Amino acid sequence: MEYIVEKIGMSRTIGVPSKAVTLLKVKEVKVCEVVDGTALVAYSQGKARNKPIEGQQKKYNHSAEFNKFATLEVANTEAGDLDMTPLADAKKVKSAFNTKGRGFTGVMKRWNFAGGPGAHGHRFHRTGGSIGNREWPGKVQKGRKMSGQYGNELVTVKNEVMSYDAENGVLVVVGAVPGANGALGRVKVVKQ
Repeated sequence: MEYIVEKIGMSRTIGVPSKAVTLLKVKEVKVCEVVDGTALVAYSQGKARNKPIEGQQKKYNHSAEFNKFATLEVANTEAGDLDMTPLADAKKVKSAFNTKGRGFTGVMKRWNFAGGPGAHGHRFHRTGGSIGNREWPGKVQKGRKMSGQYGNELVTVKNEVMSYDAENGVLVVVGAVPGANGALGRVKVVKQ
């Protein structure tokens, strides 16, 4: 079963040994329709509204706050509020978030290259250096580590569930979860 969550941030437990934990807020989600365990769901995020969104809201009788739609694997068999019981019994979850975007980045930051000497007389400070050979292969081979877009990619991690507060919708997982605070992601209950 999948849930849409918002990353609140990280904290630590009180005790010996102390553990690093991540707090995730489970978003309020309305199930629109269910087909073979996969559902179209609506949730609120920002103020985005346009004609297609208004049409979907009218079709499923949702208020204006439910302005985003997604497909999830759910425990529900019919439309209505999302069933939270699998989350209360979960021992482990897979969290999928986009990592923090770092833009166009050089090889030292992106791939941990050592770089060249920082002193005078060098032209090889933070560059990648040679990228290929002359006669063979006569081209840059695929997979060469170079500068480029770094971060902002989907990463999934498996975490142990420490607790779930059903009243406030806060899920506490052991360890770190990728992404910035306030980022939206998905949590999937792992079968034992």
